[in-house]
Amino acid sequence: MNTRKYETMFLVAAGLTDPEVQQIADRFKGVVETHGGKVESAGKWEKRKLAYMIGNHKEANYVLMNFESGTEAPAELKRQMRNSDDIIRHMILRLED
Repeated sequence: MNTRKYETMFLVAAGLTDPEVQQIADRFKGVVETHGGKVESAGKWEKRKLAYMIGNHKEANYVLMNFESGTEAPAELKRQMRNSDDIIRHMILRLED
């Protein structure tokens, strides 16, 4: 299987506690691992004020995850993040080798 390195950052609502944010990060970590990927790191980065309002949110918890996988994991991760009510915004980037 041809694997590539990816980085994803997603914003979680500021009203959630640190354990709840970590639980969300662990859930997405599980998605990558289920599809044959290997997560290098995943966890809460920090809570910050947003540059502009997104929906009704002025602040968000930033979560950063680095992983290596084939093409199936990022596609499934994107699908699940789009459908999750906990995620305000997300971005998945393929890193250069």
